[in-house]
Amino acid sequence: MAKSITEQIVNKIFRRPDVQFGLTEFEKINPSEILDIFEKEKGKFYLKCFKRNTDLFIWSEEKQAGEPEEIVRQLWLYRLNKTYNYSYERIAVEKSVNFGREIREKAADIVVYDEDKETPHIILEIKSPDAKDGLEQVKSYLNAQGAPIGVLSNGVTKVILYRPYPHEFENTLRDIPRSNQTVDDVLEEKLTLDQLETKFDLVRVIKVLEELVLAGAGEDSFNEIFKLIYAKLYDEKYARDRHGELLFRQSKDPRITYDNISRLFENSQKEWPGMFLPGETIRLSPTHLSVCIGEFEKVKLLDANLEIIDRAFEYLLPDVAKGNRGQYFTPRHVIDMAVKMLNPKKDEYVTDPASGSGGFLIHAMQWVWGNMPENVSRDTRIDYARNYIYGIDFDDKPVKISRALMLIAGDGRSHIFKLNSLNPKEWQGDDSEKLKARAELQQRLLRFNDYDKDKENQEYFKYFGFDMLLINPPFAGEIIDRTVLNAYELAKNDKGKLRNKMERHILFIERALNLIKPGGRLAIVLPQGVLNNTNMEYIRNWIFDKARILAVVGLQVNTFKPHTGTKTSVLFLQKWTEGEKPLEDYPIFMAVSRRSGKDNSGDYVYKKDEKGEITFDSKGNKALDHDLDQIADAFIKFAKEQNFSFWR
Repeated sequence: MAKSITEQIVNKIFRRPDVQFGLTEFEKINPSEILDIFEKEKGKFYLKCFKRNTDLFIWSEEKQAGEPEEIVRQLWLYRLNKTYNYSYERIAVEKSVNFGREIREKAADIVVYDEDKETPHIILEIKSPDAKDGLEQVKSYLNAQGAPIGVLSNGVTKVILYRPYPHEFENTLRDIPRSNQTVDDVLEEKLTLDQLETKFDLVRVIKVLEELVLAGAGEDSFNEIFKLIYAKLYDEKYARDRHGELLFRQSKDPRITYDNISRLFENSQKEWPGMFLPGETIRLSPTHLSVCIGEFEKVKLLDANLEIIDRAFEYLLPDVAKGNRGQYFTPRHVIDMAVKMLNPKKDEYVTDPASGSGGFLIHAMQWVWGNMPENVSRDTRIDYARNYIYGIDFDDKPVKISRALMLIAGDGRSHIFKLNSLNPKEWQGDDSEKLKARAELQQRLLRFNDYDKDKENQEYFKYFGFDMLLINPPFAGEIIDRTVLNAYELAKNDKGKLRNKMERHILFIERALNLIKPGGRLAIVLPQGVLNNTNMEYIRNWIFDKARILAVVGLQVNTFKPHTGTKTSVLFLQKWTEGEKPLEDYPIFMAVSRRSGKDNSGDYVYKKDEKGEITFDSKGNKALDHDLDQIADAFIKFAKEQNFSFWR
């Protein structure tokens, strides 16, 4: 069926033909049925304004450029009239706003007046979907006009500010009042699970909160946002018991909002212990918290798209904190390649001893889920995540991130532990976190037919029986603690003498192989020099003796930018089985990535079609321009030819 002119032009302007025109804010409105775009001059397209009844330029075929803001504005005019029941007589477009004694004047995109048609009630500022700011502009309009409600909209998301003049901004609302409603009516309306948005930009929500509240609140944004996330997850989990009604929402009185959210946070701490310090409370003021709730209450976190949440957490974790420890979020297409090549199975235990935000673990879990029959129940999927996924990291914030991601995926009791993987002696202690970690990790220890050896292993946690391991160890920092170095073969020279120091990622090679069972397989991201430099030959010889090298994939230098330009490779190993003699000659899969999905600045690069427009994958995400999928496919072919056990 041929597309209408309106649909064709809207697609061209927003370049999102596979999603509802990229206008996710207007999902319940079909622009093709609402707007009437026509070719007024050859190659130039117009539409008629709902309010002004004039023809407005929309798109030039010659310049391949258009006016996205105007389409968003027209959809808002339609919605204000049809959904919120404001007559067009109460609406003005491009209304001049005078800023007092300042000799400057701007035009507000849309102004909705009170019934007297003179007093501004709602001011809307319209932006294109790629706009990055506008909140200060909305605030300035409200201050100048004395209007209580301001809306910033870009067609994808909206922010609604509430300013009961002459007070400061008290709330962000989840919706504007209809013509027969007050703000109090909106705040008193029940909120249910079915009303929550499943398509949202969490990074943008957090940026709005930082601009409105968090930057000036004097508190740690990361911790305060995490408290709200856990309070909201708890509320969503038990909302069905209340017929879908949610408690995580604003009230008229910010103090009531604070009390409600505090109770939800306290309950979440009981539901998922170990995430926060005992007695920890929400530290935002009731007014600041109320603004935050107005943004968060609209979105559905439980079972949300993990890529959306993942990007938000990467944004939240400060670059300084990551860089100082050599920790960087592993690009998700690198993770996908490694998981795809190692092919985790539903009965295999998977671990990452430097799990960070849990990227490898989450993608391994999703790979297994994707290979389950379609009719497998949600409980079966959750049981896999609860029983077979293990992660360890020494940093508190990444641990919180990975636990939250596992919880959002539908599981609240994953094996994610805050421990130092390289020094199991630090695992001793009587605090609840370490007691829980030891109890659960002991279940995965390798068992020997030797009582003394088993007892020693249970004390020192050296040898484990995981089936598969994926890791991007931190590159920065050297270990000089001799008690730690003494536990590693690689920390000793060929005469058995302890070296003075060792780079952390070298010790992780040995630790990783000790964590998997004989026959287990792993993928580890390493600096290129480990595989090339002559002074690292002893490491390579040690690896040859312990495992079969399955593959080496050289990553393009931009892969980890902007965090680091270190040239890296992914090394794939399979540990020799008990009694198996290391092979001296065997084929190894070798590949070099030429397209990393990033440019020299570390910005993502996307695939484009023959018209130069960005293309999208089956999930509606922009398709990265990289070659790792092809490399993974080539390895799978190689693995089957070599009869590797995990690809039979």
